[in-house]
Amino acid sequence: MPVGMPEFVENPENRCPVILLLDTSGSMSGKSIRELNQGLADFKKDVMKDAQASLSVEVAIITFGPVKLIQDFVTIDRFIPPKLETDGVTPIGEAIEYALDLLEKRKQNYKDNGVYYYRPWVFLITDGSPTDYWQGAAQRVREAEEQHRMLFFSVGVQGADMDKLRQIAPPERPPVKLNGLDFRSLFVWLSTSIKRVSSGKLGEMVALPPVGWGQITT
Repeated sequence: MPVGMPEFVENPENRCPVILLLDTSGSMSGKSIRELNQGLADFKKDVMKDAQASLSVEVAIITFGPVKLIQDFVTIDRFIPPKLETDGVTPIGEAIEYALDLLEKRKQNYKDNGVYYYRPWVFLITDGSPTDYWQGAAQRVREAEEQHRMLFFSVGVQGADMDKLRQIAPPERPPVKLNGLDFRSLFVWLSTSIKRVSSGKLGEMVALPPVGWGQITT
């Protein structure tokens, strides 16, 4: 019998994977990146309040641009919120493709180790417009959503190209425009949502809390 990966042997709980796809391009410098960093710290703190979620929720962070894997999947108790810095342009297409590939690899890890998982979340936050070819990524997002392989959320910070985000986001989940720089409320909402998911049954539909931190744009 093959030996499982140590992390799954030590913690065989069902997993709830979340990929945070975060814009760290030059336009996010200053207050935006500071508030985003604070939001990540609040996210960890809030999820850790729930014993079940702290074992189930796994987070990975991909930043753009340039596209970088800042944090590979770890359970929230092992997650150290990074101090993100800004640089470069906004290759959203490349970032999404990278995230979806990373997710498929992780799902394979779960399957190989006999670990069950909730439908993964991919959470995109940007204040810009794609500076690369993004249409292929948008197609993959919509196909994965239709096949119930993930849930894709997109958030536009002030200055974001909401029209392009609408074309990337699945039709049933249009992008949300963040109120100011209220990353804190956004991440507490994300934490609350994920805690609800991780305490439910696999495959069960969970009612998410209302989006009080932004405006849904259609």
